[in-house]
Amino acid sequence: MGMRVEDERASAPETSAPEADAPEASAAAAGRRRPKRDREATRRRILEAGRDLFGEHGYDGVTVRMIAARAEANVALVNRYFGSKAALFEEVLAGESVIRGVIAGDPAGLPRRLAEHFVRQIDQRPVTTMSRILDRSAGQPEVKEALLHYLEDRIVQPITAQLDGPDARARALLASTIIMGGGPVRRLFGLDDLRAADPAEVTDRLTAMFTAALGPPVRHRE
Repeated sequence: MGMRVEDERASAPETSAPEADAPEASAAAAGRRRPKRDREATRRRILEAGRDLFGEHGYDGVTVRMIAARAEANVALVNRYFGSKAALFEEVLAGESVIRGVIAGDPAGLPRRLAEHFVRQIDQRPVTTMSRILDRSAGQPEVKEALLHYLEDRIVQPITAQLDGPDARARALLASTIIMGGGPVRRLFGLDDLRAADPAEVTDRLTAMFTAALGPPVRHRE
């Protein structure tokens, strides 16, 4: 157990800080020598450090050096294990998301499950790490692709797969608008008013909204 810090600094002089510059080749050689369980532990610490820092500062407010320092790892290992800061951010999003589990299940109960999930997010104290990451990183060009992948892979496609009938993707996107639209409301108005409302009534209203969004198209006849 006492060897943990040493393994991440194998590619840098003993007197260097964890984030000191080190040749990529040295980090790669150190990674090859390191036991598999140590590599997995290092990777996990980097992932957890990225999650915490992105939640605290948003994507633009975090550097690779900050992540390495929080994880007590060499800077080169961040790129070795994840490829880039953007790729690490995308993996953090995937790991934090629980929405696919909410979507999975009986299609008939999907509107209610989505409504209950929405209400749980309102009641979270403090706000969840995922909510903080999305709030503080949305709109930043470098992570636009990662956010699109998250929305497509975790929300839109799974909901679309649950729907029968025409315009399934459009209906899934409409439901996604309700889910993701909570972020701007939270940032601008806060959550005090929603938290003060009766949770059962909020859930019923949201269930009706999701039911309308996900239901088959209504064809009006003239």
